[in-house]
Amino acid sequence: MRSSLAIELRKFKRDDEEVIYGKKEYKIIKNRIVYNDSYNAISEYYDKIKNKKINASRKIKLQFSLLAKWSKKGIGDYYFDSKKANHIIEFAENFCRHSKGKMAGKKVRLELWEKAILAAIFGFIDINNHRKHQKIVLIVGKKNGKSFLDSIIALYGLFADGEGGPEIYSVATKRDQAKIVWDESKRMVKKSPVLNRRARCLVNGIFVDYNDGTFKPLASDSDKLDGLNVHIVIMDEWHQWKNGRTLYDMMADGITARENPLIIMTSTAGTVRGDIYDEIYEEAEQHCNNIEQKNYNALDERAIYFVYELDKKEEWRDADNWEKANPGLGTIKKLSALQDKAKRVAQNSRFEKNFVCKEFNIRETSIDSWMRFEDFNNTKTFDIEKLKPKYLIGGSDLSSTTDLTCGTLIFKIPDDKHIYVEQMYFLPEDLLEARVRDDKIRYDIWYEQGLLRLCPGNKIDYKDLKEWFESYYFEKRFYIPFHGYDSWSATYYVNEMQTTFGKKGMEAVIQGKKTLSNPMQNLEADFKAGKIIYNNNPILKMCIANTAVDMDRNGNIQPHKGFNQRKRIDGLASLLNAYTVYERHRQEYEEMIK
Repeated sequence: MRSSLAIELRKFKRDDEEVIYGKKEYKIIKNRIVYNDSYNAISEYYDKIKNKKINASRKIKLQFSLLAKWSKKGIGDYYFDSKKANHIIEFAENFCRHSKGKMAGKKVRLELWEKAILAAIFGFIDINNHRKHQKIVLIVGKKNGKSFLDSIIALYGLFADGEGGPEIYSVATKRDQAKIVWDESKRMVKKSPVLNRRARCLVNGIFVDYNDGTFKPLASDSDKLDGLNVHIVIMDEWHQWKNGRTLYDMMADGITARENPLIIMTSTAGTVRGDIYDEIYEEAEQHCNNIEQKNYNALDERAIYFVYELDKKEEWRDADNWEKANPGLGTIKKLSALQDKAKRVAQNSRFEKNFVCKEFNIRETSIDSWMRFEDFNNTKTFDIEKLKPKYLIGGSDLSSTTDLTCGTLIFKIPDDKHIYVEQMYFLPEDLLEARVRDDKIRYDIWYEQGLLRLCPGNKIDYKDLKEWFESYYFEKRFYIPFHGYDSWSATYYVNEMQTTFGKKGMEAVIQGKKTLSNPMQNLEADFKAGKIIYNNNPILKMCIANTAVDMDRNGNIQPHKGFNQRKRIDGLASLLNAYTVYERHRQEYEEMIK
């Protein structure tokens, strides 16, 4: 009878007297690797990043800084179990074998970055042995062994994860793509005597009898996608998927009946814009921004993102940076091959677009990030009642009646270079729960903190925004001589505001590069100079971090939310409208406040 690999793994954990070879992280017992219970691949990897022995991207630094912290202190109901983390590493290095090239048939020896990722996936559990992480995103340069790592995870789920009747699927929009990881796994099984005698590798799947496990490739046009009971799904090279959200949602629905399911998404960057790749990448960007801003409540506790990329496009010209997008460079991926490609690109720039996309995960688009976190982060606060400004300048961004809306007031005081920013945000009360769930943003916490107000019902009532501005005028006795608003704003809102603040005071701001480019560039310079003080408002920070710039051939820019329509930039749009009007009347305003 074929025995469970989970049992077999336990069999070789013997007493120290049987150790025939040892290292600080593992021992060799009866010709099998057994990792010490104290071994923590996450900490080892992050320590090398922190000590600059490994050159890592910003997103990798942020993700592993948090994982390393959690692995020592735990997070909520979850703690780091090194035995669980090391179990899959032992499985890979004892039972899996390379399937191709000069290493074909030889036992797998994982690299540190691979161990750290596997430890992060499988090591965090609660007291009921339920895994913390269920959605794993890995974006890494081509030829770094994505399919290999996918196969390790898939085969572990099939043979040794302890799941009854595990259903493993490799999916893609086309069957040929779905079979890449499955074929690699099949070859790996056939090269391994231990795995091969416990599995049946057939044309349509890999089958394991002792636990009723199956591993199959599936394409989006298959009639077998409904009703799946998925334990692990592998989504490889989803940058190629068009209309990929439907397939993703279908597979995500298939994991709901399992206690320890996994969605594994691995890819390089691609050229299909506005689809599933951009959506997931924007999630990763927001995730890392939340870590950087210590906005931990906004994190999706089930997801982790490993984004190996260059931080800036021009970094490709320095070979020392290549490791950021290629953690397997020099071992898994040939350095000489990448050097040859770089020389070719240096000689002919028309190859650069594809080169930086595939080798370094740089998305090619006219839309780029506006500012880095350190450029706009300012933790200073103020009390407007104590500063007693005479005149304020307003800005509105109404968005849609079912979306986030923001009002902004900016002001200066005599003999002070700073521009102070007051804001209030509005959401429909009936949509709060859905916005928290769908946007993965903790609007509920910001509401409790008084940073956001809820409008009764399912629509924004612009009277609430008007009343917020009026409170500064009637109650606090601050005069608002100028107010910038989106020229597409609701007519009745503008008319109502004119009733209070006068027709001359309400100024339309056309939302285009011609109008916004100079103010946006000057606002950026003021942020970088530390001149903008916004009471450390986390909603504005989120909006600025979400803001990309759309640039034309002449270098003119305007704000853009990127390809993820759930990204919110309303706070920046409102601030920019106010700042644009400030620039129009700068001299007049400076005279007013003397």
